[in-house]
Amino acid sequence: MPIQAVNDFVIRFANINGSGSASANLLFARSILRMGVPIAPRNIFPSNIQGLPTWYEVRVSEKGYIGARGGADMVVAMNPQTFVQDVAGIEPGGYLFYDSTRPMPTALQRDDIVVLAMPLTDICNVVYSDARQRQLYKNIVYIGALAALLDIEREVLVALLTERFKGKDKLIDANLIALDLGFDEARKRFACPLGLRVRKSDKVGDRILVEGNYAAGLSAVYGGATVCAWYPITPSTSVAETYEKFALRYRVDAKTGKKNFAFIQSEDEIAAIGMVIGAGWNGARAFTATSGPGISLMQEFFGLAYFAEIPVVVFNVQRGGPSTGLPTRTQQSDLMACAFASHGDTKHVLLIPDGPGEVFEFGAAAFDYAERLQTPIFVMLDLDIGMNSHLTKPFQWDDSRRYDRGKVLSAEELDRTADFGRYNDIDGDGIPYRTLPGEHPSRGAYFTRGTSRDRFARYTEESAPYIDNMERLLHKFETAREMLPKPILRRAAKRTELGVIYYGSTSAAMDEALDILAAKGVAIDALRIRAFPLAAEVRDFVERHELVFVVEQNRDAQMRSLITLDLDVDPRRLRPLRHYGGMPISARYISTAILHRLAHPALASEVETAS
Repeated sequence: MPIQAVNDFVIRFANINGSGSASANLLFARSILRMGVPIAPRNIFPSNIQGLPTWYEVRVSEKGYIGARGGADMVVAMNPQTFVQDVAGIEPGGYLFYDSTRPMPTALQRDDIVVLAMPLTDICNVVYSDARQRQLYKNIVYIGALAALLDIEREVLVALLTERFKGKDKLIDANLIALDLGFDEARKRFACPLGLRVRKSDKVGDRILVEGNYAAGLSAVYGGATVCAWYPITPSTSVAETYEKFALRYRVDAKTGKKNFAFIQSEDEIAAIGMVIGAGWNGARAFTATSGPGISLMQEFFGLAYFAEIPVVVFNVQRGGPSTGLPTRTQQSDLMACAFASHGDTKHVLLIPDGPGEVFEFGAAAFDYAERLQTPIFVMLDLDIGMNSHLTKPFQWDDSRRYDRGKVLSAEELDRTADFGRYNDIDGDGIPYRTLPGEHPSRGAYFTRGTSRDRFARYTEESAPYIDNMERLLHKFETAREMLPKPILRRAAKRTELGVIYYGSTSAAMDEALDILAAKGVAIDALRIRAFPLAAEVRDFVERHELVFVVEQNRDAQMRSLITLDLDVDPRRLRPLRHYGGMPISARYISTAILHRLAHPALASEVETAS
């Protein structure tokens, strides 16, 4: 029986990287969004420039589920290289749309799906003589066909194409011809529309479709950053590029044309973090954006910033590791590397947003936290958040907000200070007062070093002042625990001994998974962690439940380790559910894994078998 669904399905495009399909697939996604139906598009691409397989998945959900669901109700198969896995990934009763210029091998045929064959290449060969045009417009032809098959309003696609190529009438006309070729051909060949349909709705509201990296770059501008030093690396590059774009708009003196910011593409990641630390020491709000390999290279400098107490912000867009690993796949595998970055005893602050909205909020706040705590702050995105578009509420900003520079002594305050000690804990919160270079002609100077020193920044190798300083840093970490974003609790409809902890990009899939579990009669409380050090509410949550699942996208259950290390809870209560193959975690995986674990309580852990 063919799937029947209105505004609730998953469609996956299978293309070849470099074929020009990306813009056509985005046009498809935006057309559904323009009809008022919530979507969640995800781009799954290779780490080379051209030729390897790429996929683009669009989750259509009037209920507003924006996480990966799992499976595909329709596949648009444009890549013969991946035909086997593409056909295998279709749900029973689903639909396969493919270019039938080359016949589908008999061995790949399934009797439980609907096959929609259209000779796209032949159609384009008749209309277009140029080889590149044949390839590019074939993408628009299949978008036209999908519009007929799924009942997408043609007028919406026409409007989007007109907006995109505004002022280029020839391109508009050419794309509309290709669109109508596909639309008309589909109506001739098939009974349109299919069981899968798009119907106009009003469920999008005022939400915007935006990438997490875009939100991060914008947050740095709003957070007051004036220095960005970086080295290009997938998937974080667009964070820096977005910052530069907006800094050129808002950080240039209107009268002189002089830039009020520094944007430096350094020779490597080590140089980048060194520049950022130097700028932070000098009083600038400074940041870098990187991914796992960059974090590895920056380790010693993180230790310097921690020990010398210099404000730094690091946007880490995590990808699959270790080493080069899976450079264009997503993971949450840098938690431990960032929480304890550098040798010796260090503990760093992590902010863990769930999507672009919190990326913007936490990214801007990170600069306040860095100066208030005088320490590096890591904003932990991942590739799924950073490089995919997400439906989110418009970003909020209070124009009356003022930056919190923390404990910075002015010249007047230094005049009133009898005995300034750079590392002296005057207020009992572990945070000393600092001065900026040039603030006073004769007071407030000190020597910044990575070696041990006393409260007055004087070099020493004595044990007592070293221990005094390290204990104060630990106390400062406890102060941070109280000021960071608190976890968010979602209670089950009835009292339960089951709990689940999750964080970051897992959040969207978890929202749907909890509804699936509730529909199956499984009551489970959920807690979303948003920062490290962990709030006391995390310990309370664990202690209130007999069994707590910790869902994360890494092999080694790193958040579970952080919980046991930071809060000293009984690790036997915590059961890891691990998904780390590089694809975004899905609601189907989470709900199935929890149900399987409940049915087999002897299992110590649950891990995906494939992505």
